[in-house]
Amino acid sequence: MKSVFTTLLILFGSLAWAAPESLKADSLVILFGNKTRLVIHSSDKEGIRQLSNYDINKIIRDMGLKLDSARAGETFIVIDENKVQRYLQDTVLVVTQKDGEVRVTIKESEGRNYDRSNDDEDSNWSSRSRSRRRKKDSWDIGVGGNGLGLNTLVQKKSTANYPTENYQLRPLGSRYISLALSQAPTIARSQHVSFKLFYGVEVSWNNYMFENDVIVQKATDGVQFSDAGRNLQKSKLTVCSVNLPVVPRLSFYNSSGRKLGHLGFGVYGGYRVDSYTKIKEQDGNKERQHSNFYLNDFRYGLIAHLGIARTNFFFKYDLNPLFQAGKGPDVRALSFGIGL
Repeated sequence: MKSVFTTLLILFGSLAWAAPESLKADSLVILFGNKTRLVIHSSDKEGIRQLSNYDINKIIRDMGLKLDSARAGETFIVIDENKVQRYLQDTVLVVTQKDGEVRVTIKESEGRNYDRSNDDEDSNWSSRSRSRRRKKDSWDIGVGGNGLGLNTLVQKKSTANYPTENYQLRPLGSRYISLALSQAPTIARSQHVSFKLFYGVEVSWNNYMFENDVIVQKATDGVQFSDAGRNLQKSKLTVCSVNLPVVPRLSFYNSSGRKLGHLGFGVYGGYRVDSYTKIKEQDGNKERQHSNFYLNDFRYGLIAHLGIARTNFFFKYDLNPLFQAGKGPDVRALSFGIGL
């Protein structure tokens, strides 16, 4: 191992590449003792003046590295003119060696993550991954857990006591809302793909707004969808549940480290904590009635997460019936919408 301290700095920002000795050019030579010098070439004096834009001390400190012998005893730093203005930010020098050649390249930051450098990308993604993992290891309100969408009912088997028209829903009125306290830590990471595990605690409201003027009532032998006998502004059944979703998912990144999207499939289980009907008359009067309406207290099902850029979508499907067997229609809840 041989300690190499810089003998040549090629170009700062808008400076041209080092000109040959035969061409007319200005040079700045900084001597360090008797053996080390820093030589900066420019095509004119204006280029030398532009050095005031850069933190020379920082560059020199960064060059205090232990390197193997470089080709011809020289170590090169190439600063791209589009990135040099950010050298005063969290800039790091990355040293690599291949086939006996030592190369020092600059990776500068963008926000809190290392920026996109075409060189040595493999060493860049690991640092970026650790930074993002630390950010995601805390509990957050959201991370795809919050949702706003719509509900529908999927009939598994028709029964004579419960014709479909009795509980037909308004498509846009039957809304789904959820609030979650969740995490999505990174389990494994490669350059372009990361494996995450989303989990948390979720409170959800399934609102089933009926198309016809019906009133949901609890009778001795089961739930009833009775004709109100009058025009209603709206009539709905709301079910509030506490759920525990667990969704393994893959996140995808481009070569610059920008997230392209994610895809995940998992399961959830929940417990009904409240349910009620709400009727709104034509004159604006409201009536609310709380009951279990023979709803199943426990629920479980499948969940999918789909992310495209910064837009998140979710799909939830209950595997067990909404109502107790023989006490209501044989239907399953299906919810979908946008994650917040």
